[in-house]
Amino acid sequence: MIFRQLFDPQSSTYTYLLAEDASRRAVLIDPVFEQVRRDAALIDELGLKLEWTLETHVHADHVTGAWLLRERFASRIGLAAASAAEGADRLLHDGDRVEFGKRWLEVRATPGHTNGCVTYVLDDQQAAFTGDALLIRGCGRTDFQQGSAETLYDSVREQIFSLPDDCLLYPAHDYRGLMATSVGEEKLYNPRLGGQILREDFIGYMNNLGLPHPKQMDVAVPANLRCGRPEQRDDAPQPDWAPLTYTFAGIWEVQPHWLEEHLREVQIVDVREPGEFNGSLGHVPGAVLIPLGALGARSAELSRDRPIVTVCRSGARSAQATVLLTKAGFTRVANLSGGMLRWRAQRYAVEGGDE
Repeated sequence: MIFRQLFDPQSSTYTYLLAEDASRRAVLIDPVFEQVRRDAALIDELGLKLEWTLETHVHADHVTGAWLLRERFASRIGLAAASAAEGADRLLHDGDRVEFGKRWLEVRATPGHTNGCVTYVLDDQQAAFTGDALLIRGCGRTDFQQGSAETLYDSVREQIFSLPDDCLLYPAHDYRGLMATSVGEEKLYNPRLGGQILREDFIGYMNNLGLPHPKQMDVAVPANLRCGRPEQRDDAPQPDWAPLTYTFAGIWEVQPHWLEEHLREVQIVDVREPGEFNGSLGHVPGAVLIPLGALGARSAELSRDRPIVTVCRSGARSAQATVLLTKAGFTRVANLSGGMLRWRAQRYAVEGGDE
Protein backbone atom coordinates (compact mmCIF):
# COMPACT_ATOMS: atom_id res chain seq x y z
CA MET A 1 0.00 0.00 0.00
CA ILE A 2 1.12 3.54 -0.75
CA PHE A 3 1.01 5.85 2.27
CA ARG A 4 1.94 9.50 2.61
CA GLN A 5 1.56 11.83 5.61
CA LEU A 6 1.29 15.47 4.51
CA PHE A 7 1.34 18.60 6.67
CA ASP A 8 -0.18 22.08 6.52
CA PRO A 9 2.00 24.37 8.67
CA GLN A 10 -0.58 27.14 8.98
CA SER A 11 -3.19 24.99 10.73
CA SER A 12 -0.87 22.14 11.87
CA THR A 13 -3.17 19.73 10.01
CA TYR A 14 -2.11 16.30 8.80
CA THR A 15 -3.55 15.02 5.51
CA TYR A 16 -3.20 11.33 4.73
CA LEU A 17 -2.96 9.74 1.27
CA LEU A 18 -3.56 6.00 1.03
CA ALA A 19 -3.60 3.98 -2.18
CA GLU A 20 -3.62 0.34 -3.22
CA ASP A 21 -0.49 -0.56 -5.18
CA ALA A 22 -2.12 -2.71 -7.84
CA SER A 23 -5.11 -0.58 -8.82
CA ARG A 24 -3.60 2.82 -7.85
CA ARG A 25 -6.98 3.73 -6.33
CA ALA A 26 -6.61 6.20 -3.49
CA VAL A 27 -8.30 8.03 -0.63
CA LEU A 28 -7.27 11.33 0.92
CA ILE A 29 -8.17 11.99 4.55
CA ASP A 30 -8.65 15.58 5.82
CA PRO A 31 -7.44 17.60 2.80
CA VAL A 32 -6.75 21.32 3.34
CA PHE A 33 -8.06 23.97 0.94
CA GLU A 34 -4.73 25.82 0.65
CA GLN A 35 -2.85 22.58 -0.07
CA VAL A 36 -5.01 21.28 -2.92
CA ARG A 37 -2.40 22.27 -5.50
CA ARG A 38 0.25 20.29 -3.60
CA ASP A 39 -2.00 17.27 -3.09
CA ALA A 40 -3.12 17.22 -6.72
CA ALA A 41 0.50 17.34 -7.91
CA LEU A 42 1.41 14.38 -5.70
CA ILE A 43 -1.58 12.34 -6.86
CA ASP A 44 -0.66 13.01 -10.48
CA GLU A 45 3.02 12.24 -9.96
CA LEU A 46 2.25 8.90 -8.31
CA GLY A 47 -0.24 8.00 -11.04
CA LEU A 48 -3.12 7.53 -8.63
CA LYS A 49 -6.88 7.56 -9.14
CA LEU A 50 -8.43 9.54 -6.30
CA GLU A 51 -11.62 7.73 -5.33
CA TRP A 52 -12.54 9.50 -2.08
CA THR A 53 -11.79 12.48 0.07
CA LEU A 54 -12.78 11.70 3.65
CA GLU A 55 -13.28 14.02 6.61
CA THR A 56 -12.75 12.92 10.19
CA HIS A 57 -15.10 15.77 11.26
CA VAL A 58 -16.24 19.28 10.40
CA HIS A 59 -13.06 21.21 11.12
CA ALA A 60 -13.01 24.60 12.86
CA ASP A 61 -9.39 25.56 12.12
CA HIS A 62 -9.12 25.15 8.36
CA VAL A 63 -11.30 24.77 5.29
CA THR A 64 -11.38 21.39 3.59
CA GLY A 65 -10.07 20.91 0.07
CA ALA A 66 -12.67 18.22 -0.69
CA TRP A 67 -14.81 20.29 -3.07
CA LEU A 68 -11.83 21.51 -5.11
CA LEU A 69 -10.43 17.99 -5.36
CA ARG A 70 -13.78 16.68 -6.56
CA GLU A 71 -13.74 19.36 -9.26
CA ARG A 72 -10.22 18.33 -10.24
CA PHE A 73 -10.42 14.53 -10.05
CA ALA A 74 -14.16 13.68 -10.04
CA SER A 75 -13.53 12.08 -6.64
CA ARG A 76 -16.31 11.53 -4.13
CA ILE A 77 -16.69 13.21 -0.74
CA GLY A 78 -17.46 11.20 2.37
CA LEU A 79 -18.09 12.33 5.93
CA ALA A 80 -20.29 11.42 8.88
CA ALA A 81 -24.04 11.67 8.52
CA ALA A 82 -24.07 13.18 12.01
CA SER A 83 -22.04 16.15 10.75
CA ALA A 84 -25.14 17.72 9.13
CA ALA A 85 -22.99 18.84 6.18
CA GLU A 86 -24.41 19.35 2.69
CA GLY A 87 -22.88 18.41 -0.62
CA ALA A 88 -21.26 15.08 0.27
CA ASP A 89 -21.53 12.10 -2.06
CA ARG A 90 -21.84 9.67 0.85
CA LEU A 91 -22.91 10.20 4.44
CA LEU A 92 -21.13 7.69 6.61
CA HIS A 93 -22.37 5.69 9.57
CA ASP A 94 -20.68 3.57 12.21
CA GLY A 95 -19.59 0.26 10.68
CA ASP A 96 -19.53 1.45 7.05
CA ARG A 97 -16.66 0.57 4.77
CA VAL A 98 -14.98 2.88 2.28
CA GLU A 99 -13.20 0.85 -0.40
CA PHE A 100 -10.24 1.82 -2.58
CA GLY A 101 -9.28 -1.07 -4.81
CA LYS A 102 -9.05 -4.20 -2.69
CA ARG A 103 -8.30 -2.22 0.46
CA TRP A 104 -10.85 -0.52 2.68
CA LEU A 105 -11.33 1.64 5.73
CA GLU A 106 -13.80 0.86 8.49
CA VAL A 107 -15.78 3.83 9.80
CA ARG A 108 -16.00 4.04 13.59
CA ALA A 109 -18.15 6.74 15.14
CA THR A 110 -16.09 8.61 17.75
CA PRO A 111 -18.20 11.66 18.72
CA GLY A 112 -17.33 13.95 21.59
CA HIS A 113 -15.08 16.56 20.02
CA THR A 114 -17.99 17.13 17.59
CA ASN A 115 -21.12 15.11 16.90
CA GLY A 116 -19.78 14.05 13.52
CA CYS A 117 -16.34 12.78 14.48
CA VAL A 118 -15.30 9.44 13.00
CA THR A 119 -12.15 7.35 13.09
CA TYR A 120 -11.07 5.45 9.96
CA VAL A 121 -9.52 2.05 10.69
CA LEU A 122 -7.47 0.29 8.01
CA ASP A 123 -8.74 -3.17 7.04
CA ASP A 124 -5.86 -5.03 8.79
CA GLN A 125 -6.15 -2.84 11.91
CA GLN A 126 -2.53 -1.82 11.59
CA ALA A 127 -3.42 1.87 11.36
CA ALA A 128 -6.26 4.21 12.32
CA PHE A 129 -6.89 7.87 11.56
CA THR A 130 -8.42 9.45 14.63
CA GLY A 131 -9.05 13.06 13.61
CA ASP A 132 -9.32 15.18 16.76
CA ALA A 133 -10.94 12.47 18.88
CA LEU A 134 -7.52 11.26 20.02
CA LEU A 135 -4.34 13.27 19.56
CA ILE A 136 -0.82 12.25 20.46
CA ARG A 137 -0.84 12.46 24.28
CA GLY A 138 -4.02 14.50 24.13
CA CYS A 139 -7.48 14.82 22.59
CA GLY A 140 -9.72 17.34 20.90
CA ARG A 141 -11.52 19.97 22.97
CA THR A 142 -15.17 19.45 23.87
CA ASP A 143 -16.50 22.97 24.46
CA PHE A 144 -18.10 23.78 21.08
CA GLN A 145 -19.70 22.13 18.01
CA GLN A 146 -21.86 19.84 20.16
CA GLY A 147 -18.82 18.69 22.10
CA SER A 148 -19.21 16.41 25.13
CA ALA A 149 -16.41 15.28 27.42
CA GLU A 150 -18.43 12.31 28.64
CA THR A 151 -19.15 11.18 25.07
CA LEU A 152 -15.54 11.59 24.00
CA TYR A 153 -14.28 9.52 26.93
CA ASP A 154 -16.56 6.65 25.93
CA SER A 155 -15.70 7.00 22.23
CA VAL A 156 -11.97 6.72 22.79
CA ARG A 157 -12.19 3.90 25.32
CA GLU A 158 -14.70 1.83 23.30
CA GLN A 159 -13.81 2.54 19.67
CA ILE A 160 -10.08 3.35 19.65
CA PHE A 161 -8.59 1.68 22.72
CA SER A 162 -10.35 -1.54 21.66
CA LEU A 163 -7.97 -1.80 18.68
CA PRO A 164 -4.78 -3.88 18.97
CA ASP A 165 -2.05 -2.24 21.04
CA ASP A 166 0.32 -2.17 18.05
CA CYS A 167 -2.19 -0.35 15.85
CA LEU A 168 -0.58 2.94 14.78
CA LEU A 169 -2.68 6.05 15.34
CA TYR A 170 -2.50 9.08 13.07
CA PRO A 171 -4.21 12.27 14.35
CA ALA A 172 -5.57 15.21 12.38
CA HIS A 173 -3.22 17.65 14.13
CA ASP A 174 -0.06 17.92 16.11
CA TYR A 175 1.52 21.16 17.31
CA ARG A 176 4.89 19.77 18.41
CA GLY A 177 6.07 17.92 15.31
CA LEU A 178 5.01 14.45 16.49
CA MET A 179 3.71 12.31 13.66
CA ALA A 180 2.18 9.11 15.03
CA THR A 181 1.53 7.07 18.15
CA SER A 182 -0.02 3.70 18.96
CA VAL A 183 -2.97 2.37 20.89
CA GLY A 184 -0.65 0.82 23.47
CA GLU A 185 1.25 4.06 23.99
CA GLU A 186 -1.87 6.15 24.47
CA LYS A 187 -3.38 3.63 26.89
CA LEU A 188 -0.28 4.01 29.03
CA TYR A 189 0.80 7.60 28.59
CA ASN A 190 -2.09 9.77 27.44
CA PRO A 191 -2.44 12.21 30.38
CA ARG A 192 -6.14 12.80 29.69
CA LEU A 193 -7.44 9.38 28.73
CA GLY A 194 -4.83 6.77 29.55
CA GLY A 195 -4.02 4.69 32.58
CA GLN A 196 -6.58 4.57 35.36
CA ILE A 197 -8.15 7.95 34.63
CA LEU A 198 -11.87 7.86 35.38
CA ARG A 199 -14.65 9.46 33.38
CA GLU A 200 -15.19 11.99 36.17
CA ASP A 201 -11.52 13.01 36.10
CA PHE A 202 -11.63 13.52 32.35
CA ILE A 203 -14.86 15.55 32.44
CA GLY A 204 -13.50 17.84 35.12
CA TYR A 205 -10.27 18.36 33.20
CA MET A 206 -11.97 19.12 29.88
CA ASN A 207 -14.58 21.44 31.37
CA ASN A 208 -11.87 23.69 32.76
CA LEU A 209 -9.48 24.08 29.81
CA GLY A 210 -10.55 27.69 29.16
CA LEU A 211 -9.24 27.76 25.57
CA PRO A 212 -10.10 30.55 23.08
CA HIS A 213 -12.11 29.56 20.04
CA PRO A 214 -10.11 28.80 16.87
CA LYS A 215 -9.29 31.93 14.89
CA GLN A 216 -10.70 30.53 11.64
CA MET A 217 -13.85 29.07 13.17
CA ASP A 218 -16.32 31.62 11.79
CA VAL A 219 -15.04 31.01 8.27
CA ALA A 220 -14.09 27.34 8.45
CA VAL A 221 -17.21 25.79 9.98
CA PRO A 222 -19.75 27.28 7.49
CA ALA A 223 -17.44 26.44 4.59
CA ASN A 224 -16.91 22.88 5.80
CA LEU A 225 -20.64 22.39 6.19
CA ARG A 226 -20.64 22.97 2.40
CA CYS A 227 -17.75 20.49 1.97
CA GLY A 228 -15.41 23.36 1.15
CA ARG A 229 -17.38 24.80 -1.76
CA PRO A 230 -16.41 28.49 -2.16
CA GLU A 231 -19.25 30.98 -2.34
CA GLN A 232 -17.63 32.47 -5.43
CA ARG A 233 -15.60 30.59 -8.01
CA ASP A 234 -12.18 31.82 -9.05
CA ASP A 235 -11.28 30.72 -12.56
CA ALA A 236 -8.19 32.93 -12.88
CA PRO A 237 -5.03 31.15 -14.10
CA GLN A 238 -2.67 29.91 -11.41
CA PRO A 239 0.60 31.85 -11.12
CA ASP A 240 3.76 29.92 -11.89
CA TRP A 241 6.54 32.18 -10.58
CA ALA A 242 6.58 30.42 -7.19
CA PRO A 243 4.94 27.39 -5.52
CA LEU A 244 2.04 29.44 -4.17
CA THR A 245 -0.95 28.31 -2.13
CA TYR A 246 -4.40 29.82 -2.58
CA THR A 247 -6.31 30.56 0.60
CA PHE A 248 -10.04 30.24 1.06
CA ALA A 249 -10.12 34.04 1.42
CA GLY A 250 -8.83 34.33 -2.16
CA ILE A 251 -5.21 35.29 -1.36
CA TRP A 252 -2.11 33.80 -2.98
CA GLU A 253 0.53 33.01 -0.35
CA VAL A 254 4.19 32.07 -0.44
CA GLN A 255 5.81 29.99 2.28
CA PRO A 256 8.75 31.33 4.34
CA HIS A 257 11.21 28.64 3.23
CA TRP A 258 10.73 29.57 -0.44
CA LEU A 259 11.13 33.29 0.20
CA GLU A 260 14.30 32.71 2.22
CA GLU A 261 15.81 30.91 -0.79
CA HIS A 262 14.70 33.54 -3.33
CA LEU A 263 15.16 36.86 -1.51
CA ARG A 264 17.02 38.48 -4.39
CA GLU A 265 14.50 37.44 -7.02
CA VAL A 266 11.49 39.31 -5.62
CA GLN A 267 10.51 42.68 -4.23
CA ILE A 268 9.66 42.42 -0.53
CA VAL A 269 7.20 45.07 0.60
CA ASP A 270 6.68 45.41 4.36
CA VAL A 271 3.34 47.16 4.99
CA ARG A 272 3.69 47.70 8.74
CA GLU A 273 4.24 51.06 10.38
CA PRO A 274 7.82 52.39 10.78
CA GLY A 275 7.92 51.58 14.48
CA GLU A 276 7.07 47.95 13.76
CA PHE A 277 9.48 47.70 10.84
CA ASN A 278 12.32 48.75 13.14
CA GLY A 279 10.83 47.09 16.22
CA SER A 280 11.37 43.84 18.08
CA LEU A 281 10.44 41.47 15.22
CA GLY A 282 12.76 43.21 12.78
CA HIS A 283 12.16 42.79 9.05
CA VAL A 284 13.01 40.45 6.19
CA PRO A 285 16.42 41.29 4.69
CA GLY A 286 16.04 43.61 1.74
CA ALA A 287 12.45 44.56 2.54
CA VAL A 288 11.14 47.98 1.52
CA LEU A 289 8.86 49.76 4.00
CA ILE A 290 5.60 51.08 2.53
CA PRO A 291 2.88 51.24 5.20
CA LEU A 292 -0.46 49.85 4.10
CA GLY A 293 -2.14 53.25 4.29
CA ALA A 294 0.38 54.69 1.84
CA LEU A 295 0.57 51.73 -0.53
CA GLY A 296 -1.97 53.01 -3.04
CA ALA A 297 -0.20 56.34 -3.44
CA ARG A 298 3.29 54.81 -3.56
CA SER A 299 2.68 51.72 -5.70
CA ALA A 300 4.41 53.46 -8.63
CA GLU A 301 7.69 53.03 -6.73
CA LEU A 302 7.48 49.28 -7.33
CA SER A 303 8.70 47.50 -10.44
CA ARG A 304 6.24 45.56 -12.57
CA ASP A 305 9.03 43.33 -13.87
CA ARG A 306 9.71 41.45 -10.62
CA PRO A 307 7.26 39.55 -8.37
CA ILE A 308 6.18 41.19 -5.11
CA VAL A 309 5.90 39.51 -1.71
CA THR A 310 4.02 41.51 0.91
CA VAL A 311 4.81 41.18 4.62
CA CYS A 312 3.30 42.33 7.92
CA ARG A 313 3.24 41.07 11.50
CA SER A 314 0.77 38.18 11.09
CA GLY A 315 -0.17 38.13 7.42
CA ALA A 316 -3.49 39.98 7.75
CA ARG A 317 -2.52 43.49 6.60
CA SER A 318 -0.21 42.12 3.94
CA ALA A 319 -3.08 40.01 2.57
CA GLN A 320 -5.02 43.23 2.06
CA ALA A 321 -1.92 44.69 0.41
CA THR A 322 -1.99 41.96 -2.24
CA VAL A 323 -5.56 42.94 -3.06
CA LEU A 324 -4.61 46.60 -3.42
CA LEU A 325 -1.61 45.81 -5.61
CA THR A 326 -3.61 43.45 -7.81
CA LYS A 327 -6.20 46.17 -8.36
CA ALA A 328 -3.34 48.50 -9.27
CA GLY A 329 -2.36 46.16 -12.08
CA PHE A 330 0.43 44.10 -10.53
CA THR A 331 0.04 40.51 -11.72
CA ARG A 332 2.68 38.65 -9.70
CA VAL A 333 1.90 39.33 -6.05
CA ALA A 334 1.77 37.02 -3.02
CA ASN A 335 1.47 37.32 0.74
CA LEU A 336 4.07 35.88 3.13
CA SER A 337 2.18 33.15 4.97
CA GLY A 338 2.13 33.83 8.71
CA GLY A 339 4.00 37.13 8.41
CA MET A 340 6.96 38.09 10.58
CA LEU A 341 5.67 36.03 13.49
CA ARG A 342 6.13 32.82 11.53
CA TRP A 343 9.34 34.06 9.85
CA ARG A 344 10.91 34.66 13.26
CA ALA A 345 9.48 31.45 14.76
CA GLN A 346 11.20 29.47 12.01
CA ARG A 347 14.45 31.34 12.69
CA TYR A 348 15.04 32.88 9.29
CA ALA A 349 17.42 35.83 9.02
CA VAL A 350 16.18 39.29 9.96
CA GLU A 351 17.51 42.82 9.88
CA GLY A 352 17.04 44.69 13.16
CA GLY A 353 14.84 43.21 15.87
CA ASP A 354 15.64 41.49 19.15
CA GLU A 355 17.30 38.14 19.66
